[in-house]
Amino acid sequence: MAVKALMIATIGWKIAANLAVLAQATGQPSGIGMFLPLILIMGIFYFLMIMPAQRRQKKVNEMLKTLKNGDKVITNSGIYGTIVGLEDDAVQLRIAEQVKIKISRNAIAGLQAEPPKES
Repeated sequence: MAVKALMIATIGWKIAANLAVLAQATGQPSGIGMFLPLILIMGIFYFLMIMPAQRRQKKVNEMLKTLKNGDKVITNSGIYGTIVGLEDDAVQLRIAEQVKIKISRNAIAGLQAEPPKES
């Protein structure tokens, strides 16, 4: 993904440079002509960086809203546990027999992957 983003950013810079040279070659550049390369670069960065990050954040928020008792989760600090209690902004996890901890909902990184079932 990083290589692809770098290639697209490089292409964007080359296009911007060509537009700038073209604007200078035709005489006095117009106001919008001077900002067109900058607008193009901002558009590329939006589609490569900002939009995917917003999509990931939306998925995480949806997952945090739909948590329920019995879900097996992993926290940002790497603790595996099972949800045994829910509050507005906190979750109670059972991490071992007779061991429960209370953590913030935002500290949950995701649901644990189910182990593959043997047939």
